[in-house]
Amino acid sequence: MPHDPITAPTMDDAALDSLAHAHTRTVDAQAGFEKMVQKAEPAFRATAARFRDLHRAHAAVLATLLQQHGRRPDPDGSFMAVVNRLVVATRALVDDIDGDVMAQVRDGEDHVLAAYREAENAVPFPVLKSSIAALRTELESLLAETRG
Repeated sequence: MPHDPITAPTMDDAALDSLAHAHTRTVDAQAGFEKMVQKAEPAFRATAARFRDLHRAHAAVLATLLQQHGRRPDPDGSFMAVVNRLVVATRALVDDIDGDVMAQVRDGEDHVLAAYREAENAVPFPVLKSSIAALRTELESLLAETRG
């Protein structure tokens, strides 16, 4: 049977689920950084904003990929988005939001990186694998830059 060049190739549910999971993790992280930018000490605010902006851009890319393959992305993330906001707000009540939070930031970003790796391995198309790998690499680079 010849390949119809007009019909876009599709992904199975497992691949779409992994892509959706990566999107959800990204949106959840973005929510925490939105609150962190609001509550951060001035010296740390630019760092928090870099993470927020990166997650915002990544969420948009992942949402587009999901839409292109027939899946509606959840713009609100999961319950973890609420938890992330609450954790940051609570910490701001009892401690400064400054460079000392980077250990917790790295722990949280490990979950995002794991979701990116899972999606990268699950999607069947090289162009999608490359797109997700680029997102992962950008996040890894930001984490490396902020290790100071």
